[in-house]
Amino acid sequence: MSRIGKLPIAVPAGVEVTLDGQDVAVKGPKGTLSLTVSEPIKVARNDEGQIEVTRPDDERISRSLHGLTRTLVNNMVIGVTEGYEKKLEIVGVGYRVISKGPQQLEFQLGFSHPVIVDAPEGITFVVEKPTAFSVQGIDKQVVGEVAANIRKLRKPEPYKGKGVRYSGERVRRKVGKAGK
Repeated sequence: MSRIGKLPIAVPAGVEVTLDGQDVAVKGPKGTLSLTVSEPIKVARNDEGQIEVTRPDDERISRSLHGLTRTLVNNMVIGVTEGYEKKLEIVGVGYRVISKGPQQLEFQLGFSHPVIVDAPEGITFVVEKPTAFSVQGIDKQVVGEVAANIRKLRKPEPYKGKGVRYSGERVRRKVGKAGK
């Protein structure tokens, strides 16, 4: 039995969960998220007001979707109450980020031109200093995808460590050429 899947999901005060067949909608102080649950999995409310995810049998597809569905619904509940944030930092001489409002960033990453990144719906950017910024939103998957796409602009390289990296990310350094 899935250890994650059988855990009930606590619904905090101020969060409204609507179950309509295979559709789950979560509304909270930060916004609304919805999910269509895959077919063999059932989502229901128990006696204590918690959300429970169950599977009908021990088929391979049911087992694989059980824990996943529970985690996705739990991430929606956390997203509408607390939200998600990915912190990134920029390393390199002359590399910096400038905020063009909460929906747009301009990067100087050693190219001949500035790189401008627009935020998709539900995502905001916060620039703490010219070399550190964060991506914030209520949907965990979208926050991670936007952060990964920004990191992809200039990945940290192993010789000098220059580039965009997640805050706290360790970059394995390589030695350069051996001089004579």
